[in-house]
Amino acid sequence: MARSRSGPSSIVPAEEPYALLERVFREEAGRLTATLVRLLGDFDLAEELVSEAVVEALTHWTRDGVPEKPSSWLLTTAKRKGIDRIRRQKKYREKLAIVASLPAAPPRGADDRLQLIFTCCHPVLAREAQIALTLRAVAGLSTEEIARAFMVSKDTIAKRIVRAKQKIVASGISYRIPSADELAPRVREVLSVIYLVFNEGHLSTSGREPMRRDLARDSESLAVLLMNLMPHEAEVMALVALIRLHLARWPARLDSAGLVLLEAQDRSLWDHRAIADAARLIEHAVALGRPGPYLIEASISAIHCEARSWADTDWQQILALYDILIQMDPSPVVTLNRAIALGYVLGAAAALCEVERTGKELNGYHLYHAARAVLLRQIGRSAEADLADAEAIRLTQNSAERDLMIRRIATFA
Repeated sequence: MARSRSGPSSIVPAEEPYALLERVFREEAGRLTATLVRLLGDFDLAEELVSEAVVEALTHWTRDGVPEKPSSWLLTTAKRKGIDRIRRQKKYREKLAIVASLPAAPPRGADDRLQLIFTCCHPVLAREAQIALTLRAVAGLSTEEIARAFMVSKDTIAKRIVRAKQKIVASGISYRIPSADELAPRVREVLSVIYLVFNEGHLSTSGREPMRRDLARDSESLAVLLMNLMPHEAEVMALVALIRLHLARWPARLDSAGLVLLEAQDRSLWDHRAIADAARLIEHAVALGRPGPYLIEASISAIHCEARSWADTDWQQILALYDILIQMDPSPVVTLNRAIALGYVLGAAAALCEVERTGKELNGYHLYHAARAVLLRQIGRSAEADLADAEAIRLTQNSAERDLMIRRIATFA
C-alpha cells in the first residue's frame, strides 16, 4: 500500500474510513489535546493542531487507507502542522523546539488528561465554564453535544469556552494536579465533568452509535485515577461505583431491535462481578461517613442491580434515597426521577402531579415528555399521552432512543 507522508504504512481496515476516523477521534482527541496543552501551554493552539490533523486524516485515510497506528499518525501530523504554524510566528520561537521534540507516539496514560481537567476546573473559572471547557478539551465533545448536556444554546456554550480559555491565560493558571491541601475544594467540579463524559458515552446525544464505549470507559479510567489520588474521598469512590454499576448492565442494553429498557433487560447478562465490586466500594464510601449525591445515586443504582427481577425492585427504599438526594440536589431532573419512583409507590396520579411541576424547566427535555406520556396513559388520558409521546420523539436526538419510543408507542396502537 502507499505510504502517507505523515505516518506509517497504511492498511485496508474492515471499518469504513469515516467511521474509523470518528472512533479514533473520540478515543484519542482528549489524550492528544492534553499532551499538547501540557507541552505548549496553549489551549487554542493545541485544539487547532488536533483539529487540523483530523481534517487532514479525513483526506488521506479515505484516499490511501487507514494507517496501522492512527493515533501516532494524528500526533505526527499535529506536530508537523505545529512546526509550520510556529515558524511563521517569531514570538513562538521557544515553542518551536518543544513541538519538534514531541514523541512519535502519544502517551497511553491518563495523567495528562487528569492534569488538564484540574486546569480547566480551576476555581477562578465559573462552574459552568469549567465543565464546558473540560468536556470540549478533554473529552472532545462538540459544542452541540455540550449544549444538549446543559440544555442551553450552542452560542452560550461557545462563549463560555472562549471566556474560560482567555481567563486561564490572563490568570496565569498552571497546568498541574493541585497539591493535597488544594484537592478537596476542587474535586466537585472534576467529578461533574467525569460524570457528564460518562453520560454522553452511556447514551449519545448524536452520532451513528447509541452508546460510546470509548467515552464511558475513559470516564471510568479517569474516575479510578482520581480515586487513586484521593483514596479516602467518599464521593470519588461513589462515582467509580456508580459508573461500574451502569457499565455492568451494558451487555443487556441492546438487542437485535435496539435499546432495551431496564425493566425488560435479561439480568443474567449483567456483569455480576462488577456489581459486587461496586457494592463493596459503596460500603467503603458509606463507612467514611460523608455522604454526597454520587453516593446516593450509586446506592439507588445498586438497588436496581441487586433486585432479582423488575418486580422485586425495592421502590420504597429508592424513593427514600431520592428524598435524601433532592435535599442535596434539588434540580428539575432529580425531581423528575423522584416522581417516577413515586409512581411505583403511590401510583400514577401522584407521580404525574410531581412530574408536571418540572414542566417549565424541562419542557425542552425529551424524557420529561416521555415520562409524562407513560403516566397519562396509565390514568386513561390517552389523547394527551399521544401528544406527549410525539413531543418526546421530536426532541430526541439519539436514533436508538427514538426507535425505542416508537416501538413502545406501537404497542398501544
